[in-house]
Amino acid sequence: MYKIMLTALLIWALPISAEEAEVTSIYDINVTTIDGGTIELSAYRNKVILIVNVASKCGFTDQYDGLEKLYQEYSDQGFIVLGFPCNQFGSQEPGTEEEIKSFCRLNYGVTFPMFAKIEVNGAKTHPLYAYLKKERSGVLGSGSIKWNFTKFLVDRDGHVVERFAPSTEPISLKNHIEPLLSSS
Repeated sequence: MYKIMLTALLIWALPISAEEAEVTSIYDINVTTIDGGTIELSAYRNKVILIVNVASKCGFTDQYDGLEKLYQEYSDQGFIVLGFPCNQFGSQEPGTEEEIKSFCRLNYGVTFPMFAKIEVNGAKTHPLYAYLKKERSGVLGSGSIKWNFTKFLVDRDGHVVERFAPSTEPISLKNHIEPLLSSS
């Protein structure tokens, strides 16, 4: 009996992995940069964040330009765009991280942070997207991401306040971003 109780106690005391831990805030999540480093999203605490799953060979790829313009216009006020490449929709992001980074810089002048390729749906959904989808469902309550360039707007306190369809042009988000920047 003693061995069973001791074993149970040891199992209970073992730390759980990040994947098993319940995410209660966007700031609990770590992501991999496009250069292979790891960063905690808590590094963006007190910023207004626009999170976008992106792709280089998508009908919406030109939105990189609008995303960069938003970033340039508002970054000095505490706004940041975070781009997460995804190859789950029509294999529209087939490149390596280095190829993606080069494409974005050369073709769209992207300077906002880009991250390693992730999955946004299915069994291998990245914890960030599991959290975002839980906080803001899509059309008709659907949790899944329908296509590349789905956008999530997060306020300075880490609350996911809006979800935008892929067809939503970045420039049209100004009316949603500006009030969040002015509230401290």
